[in-house]
Amino acid sequence: MQQLFPPLPLPGPAAAPAVDLADAYAYPPREAGPYLRANMVASLDGAATHDGASAPLSSAADMRIFGTLRALADVVVVGAETVRQEGYRPGKARPSFAERRAADGQTPAPAIAVLSRRLDLDFSAPLFTAALTPTLVLTGTGADPKALAAAQAAGARVVTAGEGAGVDPVRAVRELAALGLTRLLHEGGPRVLAQFTAAGVVDELCLTLAPLTVGGGAPRIMNGPGQDTPTRFAPVSVLEEDGFLFTRYVERRRLEQLGVKPAEAQVTA
Repeated sequence: MQQLFPPLPLPGPAAAPAVDLADAYAYPPREAGPYLRANMVASLDGAATHDGASAPLSSAADMRIFGTLRALADVVVVGAETVRQEGYRPGKARPSFAERRAADGQTPAPAIAVLSRRLDLDFSAPLFTAALTPTLVLTGTGADPKALAAAQAAGARVVTAGEGAGVDPVRAVRELAALGLTRLLHEGGPRVLAQFTAAGVVDELCLTLAPLTVGGGAPRIMNGPGQDTPTRFAPVSVLEEDGFLFTRYVERRRLEQLGVKPAEAQVTA
């Protein structure tokens, strides 16, 4: 894997250093408050899935980054539809990150937080019955009491994060932060990611650009409510392996709050 942006100094006698993914994707200090990063993949023609799943657009390097992002996060936020389509399983404890997570006070594995209106989930699945860190279910005040009881009986922790049936993205981030889960990783799907972005709570987008075209009518990485004004993100880094580009963009106002200059402003001729 090589770093394309920001550009490294001109090569000297030594080869370019290997990319340390844990350092490359490190979260800001916890003192900066809750930080929500989204991780998505898209084809060259803008598709977020092929045949209803994202796996056909992925690669070995993409999965390494996927694993790193999960290993750094407190909680993985994901919509119920994506859980069903992708066959989600519990977060894993990764031995190479055990010391790092313990030092930061994190659980051995990140929690999975499922966003669901109707709670039409398979509560007998390993995601709920075999989770090392209990799975969370975020729903609204209008959720069906029988479904709530089924979720709790399966070992899930139910978090109310909205009025009525829906989940409010701003409240979801606030409720997770109240549980000490401030390093958030959003894995979609396209509809709920669009909702979170429109609500202004997405701080960072990690987008893998796959060197593939798929055609058809697949959704984009955000396929939901529009924004009154486009949100400006600034590039932080671009990595490459086997033709796949791994980009990081941070919402520009968030960069200013963190006191970090956009990468393009640091490039010198």
